[in-house]
Amino acid sequence: MSVPEKMHGIVLTGHGGPEMLQWREDLDIPRPGPGDVLIRVLAAGVNNTDVNTRIGWYSKGDNDAEDASWAGTALKLPLIQGADVCGTITAVGAGVDPARIGERVIIEPCLREADGKDLVSPWYFGSECNGGFAQFTKVASRHAHAISCDLTDAELASFPCSYSTAENMLERTGVKAGDTVFVTGASGGVGSAAIQLAKARGATVIAVTSPSKSGALLELGAARTLDRDADYAGELGMNSVDVVIDLVAGEKWPSLLDILKPGGRYAVSGAIGGPMVELDVRTLYLKDLSFFGCTVLEPQVFGNLVTRIERREIKPLVAETYPLREITAAQDAFGKKGHIGKIVLTVS
Repeated sequence: MSVPEKMHGIVLTGHGGPEMLQWREDLDIPRPGPGDVLIRVLAAGVNNTDVNTRIGWYSKGDNDAEDASWAGTALKLPLIQGADVCGTITAVGAGVDPARIGERVIIEPCLREADGKDLVSPWYFGSECNGGFAQFTKVASRHAHAISCDLTDAELASFPCSYSTAENMLERTGVKAGDTVFVTGASGGVGSAAIQLAKARGATVIAVTSPSKSGALLELGAARTLDRDADYAGELGMNSVDVVIDLVAGEKWPSLLDILKPGGRYAVSGAIGGPMVELDVRTLYLKDLSFFGCTVLEPQVFGNLVTRIERREIKPLVAETYPLREITAAQDAFGKKGHIGKIVLTVS
């Protein structure tokens, strides 16, 4: 496959609003080093992390602080974002089997290897290194997972970030058949993935969403839905669920611990309702609860996800697609939260 000398793409030039996203047609195409593969990007999903990184949300200081990336370091700007990628391998670096050229792949976004070296602290694709909002990207071969199925490129690009995050939360909390799992933010990419993946494990899912989206989540596999403003303990009873998968946090956070059974497990990988919460430590220790903060994927998670996709145990949820150049419109639609599942950018 021929590789041109330059490519087009979107670069993040600084922290702030959509004006910080710049369309470029003169970007250098990355060259695969030892252990790398070069991927022609076909589609890339839109995520909360793209917006949060742009506005400096991860920083505990101001938006120009030195801790604005997932790894708690300064971003290397300009940056090509984009954690969700489906594409085809067009070239390989030293040490990689040339037979991989032509494979359709999805990229594992939590990186344990980059630039030919094992990482002490994992990077996130599109945060600590360039991602998929461009015609080409490179990644360590081990993180480019070949996939064989009849799904479209946009459908496959809806999986990597959201579904691996959800599967990792379920893996960390040991969700099993017979468990009752409570999912907040259930209509979003991670939440809707968690419904499917928990059901695939044999669990019963209770999903928190708006009334307008309830029917769609019931069709997806939730046994019951609750409105975001509901009294969780009043509706379900105290000590009623085994696992909470939380993507919201915010003011209602203490009620999530109320509905957990003694010995219950709580996992969090988002805070769209607000990052500051109030914890009565007595609830934590008297109920013998286990807390899991989930960012870095367990080593087996992404491979397991690919297997579930190929077996059709889960399905993609693509709400809308936009050309890459219309990323601002895509992120605006994403921020309105009127969709279920993922918004995806088509690239090549």
